[in-house]
Amino acid sequence: MYKVDLNSDLGESFGAYKIGMDEAVIAHVSSANVACGFHAGDPLVMEKTVAACRAAGVAVGAHPGFPDVMGFGRRNMACSPKEIKAYVQYQVGALLAFTAAQGVELQHVKPHGALYNMAAKDFDLALAIAQGVAAAAPKAILLGLAGSKLLEAGRQAGLRVASEVFADRAYQADGSLVPRSQPGAVIHDREEAISRTLRMVTRGTATAITGEEVPIDAHSICVHGDNPSAVEFVQAIRARLEGEGVAVAPISQIV
Repeated sequence: MYKVDLNSDLGESFGAYKIGMDEAVIAHVSSANVACGFHAGDPLVMEKTVAACRAAGVAVGAHPGFPDVMGFGRRNMACSPKEIKAYVQYQVGALLAFTAAQGVELQHVKPHGALYNMAAKDFDLALAIAQGVAAAAPKAILLGLAGSKLLEAGRQAGLRVASEVFADRAYQADGSLVPRSQPGAVIHDREEAISRTLRMVTRGTATAITGEEVPIDAHSICVHGDNPSAVEFVQAIRARLEGEGVAVAPISQIV
C-alpha cells in the first residue's frame, strides 16, 4: 500500500491580518508547517495554531523563512550562511517553546518561500539551514523539495529527511518549481491538481510545464494554505488518495 503525508503551510496570520483558512484546512491534513514570525505569524497565532493541531491530531512542523513580512518571505535575500543558520535556529526555537508548553512533539522543519527555493539549488545555503535545524531540533525531520540540495545537506548534517511535492505548483524540467512570477506557476484546477498528485505518489513522476516527465519521490504533498482553493483542494485530494488505496499519515510514519 502507498502511504503519503498531506501538509499545508499554516499560522500565517499576524496581528489584525488574517491569512488562510487554517481551521478548515487542519481538518484534512496530517502535518502542518507553522510560520514562526519572520515571514508571517506572531506569538499568539503560533500558540493558537499549535493548539488547533494538537486538538485535531495533526503533526506540527516549523516553517522558518526570511525576515521579510512585507514580501511574505517570497523575495530572495542575500544572507551569509552564518545568518541563515541563526535565523533558522531562532525560529525553530520559538515554535519549540509553544510545542513544549502544549506537550506536542516538533515533527519536522520546512523552510518557507524564497529560502526553500534558493536552498533547493544552493548547497551552502541548504547546509546552513540544516545546521540551524540540527542545533535547535536534532530529532526533527527536514522537509525539502524532492531531489533538492536541501535534502542532501540534511543528510550531511545528520538529519532525517523527507521529499516534498506540490499539488498546486507547476514543475520545471530540472525538478524545481516554476517561479510564481511566470504564467502557469500555480495550479487552480482541482482535477488537474488531483491527477498530478496521484501520478507523483503512485508513479513517482511529475509532468514539467514544458512536457517532460520528471522522476520524483513523494513522501509529503503540500497544498498552500493561502491558496483561495486550499480547503477544496486538500479535501478533494485526500478523498481521492484514500479512494485509490493511498493511506494519509504524518511524515514520521513514512521516513
